[in-house]
This record gives sequence, structure tokens and C-alpha cells, in this order.
Amino acid sequence: MKRPPNPLPSDPAHLQNLVLELQAQLLVQQRQLQQKDLRIQILEEYVRLEKLRRYGPKSEKVAGQGELFNEVETLAEVDLPEPTALERAEAPAHPSARRTSTPRPGRKPLPAELPRVRILHELSEGQQVCPCGCQLKVIGEEVSEQLDIVPAQVRVLQHVRQKYACRACEQGVLTAPLPPQPIPKSQASPGLLAHLMVAKYLDAQPLHRQEKALARSQVHLPRQTQATWMIRASQLFQPLLNLMRDTLLSGPYLHCDETRLQVLKEPDKPAESQSYMWVQVGGLPDRRVILYDYRDTRSGRVPVELLADYQGYLMVDGYEGYGAVGRQDGVQLLACWAHARRKFVEAGKAQPKASKTTRRADQVIQQIARLYKIEREAQEFSPEARYQFRQERSLPILADLRAWLDENRAQVLPSGKLGEAIAYLDKYWPRLVRYCEDGRLPIDNNPAENAIRPFVIGRKNWLFSASQQGAHASAAIYSLIETVRANGLEPYHYLRHVLKALPRVQSVEDYERLLPWSLTADTLIESRLADEGGVG
Repeated sequence: MKRPPNPLPSDPAHLQNLVLELQAQLLVQQRQLQQKDLRIQILEEYVRLEKLRRYGPKSEKVAGQGELFNEVETLAEVDLPEPTALERAEAPAHPSARRTSTPRPGRKPLPAELPRVRILHELSEGQQVCPCGCQLKVIGEEVSEQLDIVPAQVRVLQHVRQKYACRACEQGVLTAPLPPQPIPKSQASPGLLAHLMVAKYLDAQPLHRQEKALARSQVHLPRQTQATWMIRASQLFQPLLNLMRDTLLSGPYLHCDETRLQVLKEPDKPAESQSYMWVQVGGLPDRRVILYDYRDTRSGRVPVELLADYQGYLMVDGYEGYGAVGRQDGVQLLACWAHARRKFVEAGKAQPKASKTTRRADQVIQQIARLYKIEREAQEFSPEARYQFRQERSLPILADLRAWLDENRAQVLPSGKLGEAIAYLDKYWPRLVRYCEDGRLPIDNNPAENAIRPFVIGRKNWLFSASQQGAHASAAIYSLIETVRANGLEPYHYLRHVLKALPRVQSVEDYERLLPWSLTADTLIESRLADEGGVG
């Protein structure tokens, strides 16, 4: 028999309490549903981002980006020049004519500094006679060029030391001294060391691959021997690195970043634990410096140690480990607009297409793009002119962004991707706009990220450092190679020249003459040709 439902209480007060209780339960359930909906929304964002990371394009460009704040001002920013009367008169009327009038890009000529091998082609003796019976004469020549590569040549340098003696008194034998070598009593020449360094630290070829490559030339050179040579040769670079750090800290601003590194043999740490390679980029306009430093931690004490005597601006990402440096007297932190933009790109990608959140993210991305357009236009300006240009063009855009931020901050869920992007923009706003204070200051931390990229590519190949000595050696060699590249020199020619000269250095002035900005490409080429010409 079906039980009858519970009758409602007849007492009005009791009935009112029951209604209030049910309303409270309904409110709790509604809040739980809202929290679940929010949780589902956040998880959907992460799923979309993960799909894009795994299967989508890696570029941060966003298709179908939203409108800017003021469309009329946006169109005015393009600044398209009006065609002159002569250009209008000469403009072709038909699209096909326009295409034919545009010169097609030609093949780039081969570098003039490369050696040339002349291969002469002549007519046969029979073809050199004209049908009229006269002998043909050479009136000119037609030259075409092909690029040829000779595989690496492995050779042995024999240091022959003449012995001298007096036939009269026979009191002793004098032997010609051996010039100082980068690694005494080893088989490693400056050229070989330079080759191994460039192959590993620039071309990302691990030592075991180089061991196999040399074996094809019947040369047995174990990777353990190569690793020992890298450590010992890198120790020669320390005086140069000290002078480079002095130049680095003398600049008006620095870029800093860090990336992980696995070192197998570290005291009191398991082999699978993470250490870090710290990179600093700076110096002067004509003396660019890129330095790497290995540390077994990501603690904030590391940048304090590396930049203990620094005074100036410091460009970093959002890692709070740099906060202690920013609290030092004379140091002001800058924040990276590329990092801020990246968070809004992720927020847009995490949302369904044409959603309100996507449109909001695109609005910020477009405004940041306008800031970068101004930087491209002012790239060749003097620092004073760039400062004035930013005051006139960048500050109004930043004011619009600040107004947008204040308006939307309370309207967006803080736990979503767009909320995280807005919170990042708001938190680091003073650091983000500080670049407008000085025309020398950069807008982002891309130079540091670009400096880290060669290390990351190499790490994908050689995977780890076996010891702390090896990690320090890698930091030293990466520092020298990347600084050499930043100053427009060819790394192999520089390393070969420096490794030959360093064992003979006797003063600070000698070291200064070996710094990358103290040498020219022509000097290095002449040094290499002299070495090759002097070998019999």
C-alpha cells in the first residue's frame, strides 16, 4: 500500500521555517552547480589549449582578430602615402601588366670572400678555325659560378723542434722550444678544439656523434677525451669572461632569463633533479655581451649573486626570483610585453571561436601589436628621438589599455585564462610601461629568449651534463660563442685565433685585445690563412 505524502505543517511559523530551509538548500545547490560549470569551463580551456599545443600551429598569431578600440584611429595608423602624379601616370592599368613590371627576386651572388677555383673551358682545336679558314681569337669570357664543398680535412700537425750542439766544445744540446699550447702535452690543436666547440655548442652535435664522424676518417677520439678537453680549454676563457662581465654590467639595461638543465653528478642531489642555466644579455651598443651561468638551483639568491654590483634597468619575465634584485638600490625592473601578449593569445585560443572572451583577448592583442608597430618604426631612431616618439604615440595606447583593464577586470572570472592574463597585466603594469621612460630601453625580453634558444636546441641533442665541471664548461663556451656571434664574427675563426693566443697572454691589455669587439673578421681570416700557410 502506497504511503501518503507527509502533510504540510499547520503551524505558519513552522511552515515559514521549512520554506526558508528549502530556499537555503536550493541556494547551496545553485552555487555548487555554478562551481561545477566554472570547473567545466576551466577544464575545457585546458583541453583546447592542450590540443592546440599538440596538434595546432606553434605561432602566436591569431586568425580573425577583433577590432581595435577606435577603428578610425586604427586606419589612420597605417599612414599609407598618397601616390604622386608621376606614379599615377606610370601605374599599369591591367593586373598582368603590374605583375610583369615588378622585378622578380634574383639569385643572391656567392660571397666574394670565398676562394675561387678557376676551371677553364676551351673550344677544341678544330672548332677554333673559322669556316673562312682564319684562326679564331679569344675576345672575352663568360663566367658562371657553382658552390662546391670539400669535406672536413683531418690532418696531423708535426711540431719539429730542431736540436743544436757545438762540435767544438760539446758542452750540451739546445732544442728549439715548443710554443705554448692551449692544452699542454695533448694532441689537441687550437683548430681541433675550435671545431669540436662549434660543432657541439653551435651546431648541437653531441660529442658521441663527433666521435663517430671522426672514426670515418680513421681517427679514434673517445668522447671522454673530448669532454676533458672542453673542460680544460674553457678554463682558459675565464679572464675573457671576467672582462665581458664588466662590460655587461656597465650597460644601461640587462635582459635575464633561465632554463632548466640536468646534471647527473651533483652533491646531495639525485641525478634526475633539475638545475638551471641562467643567461644575461646586455652591454653597450657596439659591445654586446651574452653570458651563461650554471647554478644548481632556481633560487632568487642566484640573480642577486650574478648582479651584485649592477645599477640600471633589468628586463625579466614574471618569475618572482628576480624580486630581490629589483629591491636593490639603483635597480629598476622592466616587464616583458611579449609575455603579457602570450597570455592573451592563450586566453583567445582556449575559448570557442567568436566568443565574447575571444573578442576581449583579441582587443588587447591588437593594441599590443600597435605598440610593436611603433617600436619597428622607431628602430633606427636615436634614443632621444625614440623617447619622444613613444611619448607621442605609445602613451595614448597604453592609456587606452589601462582603461580597458580597469573596465574588464571585475567582469571576468579570475580563474579562467582571460582572468589570469588580465591579472598578469594588472600586476606588472608599472614594470610594463616603464620602457617609455628612456629611449634606450627595450619593450620585451626577446633578446634573452633568443639567447637561450641555442642552448635549448643543444640540450635536446646532448640531453644532460655529466658533472658540474662539464656544466660550467658549457656555460663558458656558450658565453663566448654567442657573444662572438652577437658582435658579427665567425665563431670558428675566433675560437681558433683565441685558443692559439691565450697561452701566450701576459697582461690585461693582451686579454682586452682578444675580446670579440677588439677583433675584425678580416683579422681572423688573415690569422687562419697565416696558420695554414705556415704548416708544411
